[in-house]
Amino acid sequence: MVRSLSILLVTISFAFAQKPIGLTVDASDAAQRIIHASLKIPVSPGPFTLEYPKWIPGEHGPTGPVADLASLRISAAGKTLAWRRDDVDMFAIHVDVPAGANELEVSLDYLSPAETTGFTSGASATTELAVVSWNQVLLYPQGQPSNSLQYRARLIVPSGWSFGTALPIERESGNTVDFAPASLTTLIDSPVLSGRHLRTIELSPGAMPAHYLHLAADSDAALNLSPETIAEYKQLVSETGALFGARHYRSYHFLVTLSDHVAHFGLEHHESSDDRTNEAAMTDEDARRFASGLLPHEFVHSWNGKYRRPAGLATPDYEQPMKGRLLWIYEGLTEYLGTILTPRSGLLNAEEYREGLAETAANLLDTPGRDWRPLEDTAVAAQVLYGSRDDWENVRRTVDFYPEGELLWLDADVMIRKLSQGKKSLDDFCKVFHGGKSGLPEVKPYELSDVVTALNSVQPYDWESFLRTRVDTIRTQPPMGGIVEGGWKLSYLEAIPSMLRIEEEERHWVILRYSLGLELNEDGVIRDVIRQSPADKAGMAPGAKLLAVNGRQYTAKVIHAAIQSGKGKTEPMELLVKDGEIYKTFRVDYHGGDRYPYLERDESKPDVLSEIIRPHAR
Repeated sequence: MVRSLSILLVTISFAFAQKPIGLTVDASDAAQRIIHASLKIPVSPGPFTLEYPKWIPGEHGPTGPVADLASLRISAAGKTLAWRRDDVDMFAIHVDVPAGANELEVSLDYLSPAETTGFTSGASATTELAVVSWNQVLLYPQGQPSNSLQYRARLIVPSGWSFGTALPIERESGNTVDFAPASLTTLIDSPVLSGRHLRTIELSPGAMPAHYLHLAADSDAALNLSPETIAEYKQLVSETGALFGARHYRSYHFLVTLSDHVAHFGLEHHESSDDRTNEAAMTDEDARRFASGLLPHEFVHSWNGKYRRPAGLATPDYEQPMKGRLLWIYEGLTEYLGTILTPRSGLLNAEEYREGLAETAANLLDTPGRDWRPLEDTAVAAQVLYGSRDDWENVRRTVDFYPEGELLWLDADVMIRKLSQGKKSLDDFCKVFHGGKSGLPEVKPYELSDVVTALNSVQPYDWESFLRTRVDTIRTQPPMGGIVEGGWKLSYLEAIPSMLRIEEEERHWVILRYSLGLELNEDGVIRDVIRQSPADKAGMAPGAKLLAVNGRQYTAKVIHAAIQSGKGKTEPMELLVKDGEIYKTFRVDYHGGDRYPYLERDESKPDVLSEIIRPHAR
């Protein structure tokens, strides 16, 4: 059992040995993608080292954007000081503090990129909005735990902009916000969303703790949520209460960025989440469905990932490497819980949920990389796999602890229900492991043995073997027990399911992996080729561009028509591609028509799956 570590986040409870570090962040030029910052850091004379945050919680890698730290200047007692970057640790800055000086004055700029790839180090600002991630605009003294450092932060937002954050506010004056003193842990865990077009919706009026939905967009029109959508997010709050039975935050803030010009992802925080998606994600019905799982997933992380956290990820500062071996619990269990909370809240209906589950299962079945890489290694190697390429992803494997974690924990949920004859479920485990007493934020690290103990307290079983055989060993088949014993089976049909159609449209992809074995960008560039598929056997490779199908210029409609017309025939399909400067025709021997996964009801077994996703909050 790992000793409980009471970290965080209520700063008034800390007794600091020195006065707070002053931090002023000026986001007035955010529309130009430049953020200015200045710090006043208490020091003593002698050698001194400052660190730029490297390992960013929730990003599971050394992703601190130190390359975008610019205009660094350090002074003391009115004199400019020379500084030196460490030869090995690129995030460490050395400086000699002169005699008589008791404070360093530091100024720096953060250059926010325009590229929409990556996580928080990707595009975070447009002319209309910006997300301020504090880890990008500060330095901290080396060798001190983040929980022992206190910062007093001030933020200047562009004139006419509003903001939302979980960070407690001390005072506001015009476009300047002074925040209450906070530990470095709390500060970095509390980003600020600001924008010209910002709307705040209270999701639990009159209840404590309060829950807020802050939305910033590139237009006012993107903020016009329907009453039904607002009701579904209110229901999400209720459903998490029913699932976990406790809340470990003072208040919770969904920070939702709606823009086609920022990086799209979600990043968890204890009292908020940084959720970024396209501009129409709350107003266009297809776009809303496509993004429907984002907020549930990140919200679950407040319990699973922030409150309960694998010991290897509960590091004392932002320079210690994180160990991701248990990410199949941190992210995999969160993926499962977020996915079932989506239909429980009404954000998707039961059929749409099953369509997504069928795609998850089918994709993992079409992953030949399972032959050499166990699931656990995708977690251990997460820090490199997050940035891996699309080509040959099915051979390499990527961060499969998300989708395979969903199937694994569905398997465990159905097993608990089966062994207990429906009296217990994984919900009971969540109450035992993630619930407890509501209160202020804290972190309780754990090892796998703690998870096994909690599962056994809900339903006795050999849970260690159950989990290890699915995680540690080479398994050519994904864990399908939850689907099969849940009363359903994976099948295929010719008509594209609605959720897969929406995915194609939102991602601008053409998904042919279940038939030809190809995934294409909308312009015909081959994203990936599934090994042992008809396209692979014909010799096709990722990166080439598809130009023609059976002598006709390529479009998505043309290739689908060719797939359908070739059904039951013997003549191969001819695909002309351009690979660099080389043109080549491939003969693909496939005659099965369009093929897409779906879940078919198995009437010989109880429909446990439908019971799992029904609303649980009263």
